[in-house]
Amino acid sequence: MRLIEKLKEYENQYMFIKWATGREYGKLVYAGEDFIEFDIVDVDTMEFSETVLIQSPLILEVSIGGADIARIVAEISSLLTPDNN
Repeated sequence: MRLIEKLKEYENQYMFIKWATGREYGKLVYAGEDFIEFDIVDVDTMEFSETVLIQSPLILEVSIGGADIARIVAEISSLLTPDNN
């Protein structure tokens, strides 16, 4: 199975991605054959700081679980209000 095929299963999930020129925590918005769309989360403010488009062949590492990811999910979830549905 190719990495992009697996990432398709994790769209709209929070994760850590390391690519050729950077590494960030964020939310995977879209995973396609030629690029992925990734919303970066500023871990200090828990706000989305920017959206990056990363060419799929440049992705080196993806972390979907772990303590850091769980903390980010918990903090962003605590910021949600019932009106955000």
